[in-house]
Amino acid sequence: MSKKFAFAMTAAITVAGTATGALAQELVVGAFGGSFADNVQTCYIAPFTEATGASVILKPASSAQHAASVRATAGQSDMDLVFADDAFAVQMANEGLLIPLDRSKLSNAPDIIDGAWGKDDAYVAAMLGATTIVYNKDTVSEAPTSWNDLFDPKYEGRVTIGDVSATAGWQFLAAVNEMEGGTLEDPTPGLEKIAPLAKSAVLLHTQADQVVSLFERGEIDLAVWYPDRAGVAIKGGLPLAVAYPEEGAVGIRPTISIPKGAPNADLAMTLVDTILSVEAQKCFSEAQVIGAVNRKVELSDDLSDLLPSPEQTEQMLFLDPADMAVVMPDWTRRWQREVLR
Repeated sequence: MSKKFAFAMTAAITVAGTATGALAQELVVGAFGGSFADNVQTCYIAPFTEATGASVILKPASSAQHAASVRATAGQSDMDLVFADDAFAVQMANEGLLIPLDRSKLSNAPDIIDGAWGKDDAYVAAMLGATTIVYNKDTVSEAPTSWNDLFDPKYEGRVTIGDVSATAGWQFLAAVNEMEGGTLEDPTPGLEKIAPLAKSAVLLHTQADQVVSLFERGEIDLAVWYPDRAGVAIKGGLPLAVAYPEEGAVGIRPTISIPKGAPNADLAMTLVDTILSVEAQKCFSEAQVIGAVNRKVELSDDLSDLLPSPEQTEQMLFLDPADMAVVMPDWTRRWQREVLR
């Protein structure tokens, strides 16, 4: 289904639903903003609405904000489905805030890679992404090869990194900390390395799409960012490229889950099944430039410059969400005290 057709279909169904009365069900979905939300609408929501007649309201926010919202409304969530990176999904699962996904009700479950499922099926990854380096090809003559390239004095004041509250922020800290010899229990080497860079950075971004405007205005040369967001920006005309550091990019597993107390939990399961289908997975992967979790999806060859090679995937650092859930409170406190001060 083309993007233009999908939006037209959604609009037509919305109008039809309005005309037939207020009985149609309405789901509230917590998603990420910007291009991510646009592609969720096109690839997931449009076919779901076409099949069920239900309408969907998207609430854009970060993983941390969605987790905080689910926690604040424990047992009586106002959202039916939530997108969140796996570290935050683990936190919500450990706090008993999620409804286990019943695979027997998901026709596409047998086609999903084993590593996508959370413990006790509390959540499932909807896609595979990464935190890596994105650069402006017009201003950076030699492609970065290492996380250390971000600390090169010639780029001082021309870099953006994520705040620790953003996935790109804490994952960058994890990568640098490991590069500098630190451990999950002791992030001191990473914090000491990043502190000067954070002080000279143009912005410690908390939302992924904040980086787009920085590149558009020519304020930065390098960003710790995501290949999927870069891919969308490249489609929009920005002269960007993706570099996978030799030390390894950090793998990301954005998840979907159903909070306890979701007003329309059964219908949310139908949306989960739609998201995991071959058609929706292929549509979203090609639109958002991100890996699929359905093993039957075949992607086009022109994504090869943006998505990691098999060797780069093998080098990726995949952090255990359960371990991260334990250390993140300490990492956040120390970041605020030792990096932001």
